[in-house]
Amino acid sequence: MSGVPEGRGATATSPPSLAHLLSAKRRFLVPATLFFLTYYFALPVLVGYAPELMATKVWGNVNLAYLFALSQFGMAWGLAWLYVRRARRFDALAEELVRAAEARARAAEDAGARP
Repeated sequence: MSGVPEGRGATATSPPSLAHLLSAKRRFLVPATLFFLTYYFALPVLVGYAPELMATKVWGNVNLAYLFALSQFGMAWGLAWLYVRRARRFDALAEELVRAAEARARAAEDAGARP
């Protein structure tokens, strides 16, 4: 189902479908979530399976494990920033859907109110 009413073709001004909005969100959220989980669980896995590598001193008493742990804050903020940017597009698509639904409801009311 394309989300376009039968008998009507999609035009350049037709609103996006709900399926399109959900698909766009899924295309961002699934990879972002997988990246986050992989990055998050990489620290304990590396500390457990490669302790010599993670104990490598980088500067004074600061080792790779500390840097990796601190980098997770930057990664989380970076993902949050990317989501906020992308959410603006999602919100715009959702707003178009709401406007289209309201217009259809008004048209149905007008058609039902006429004798």
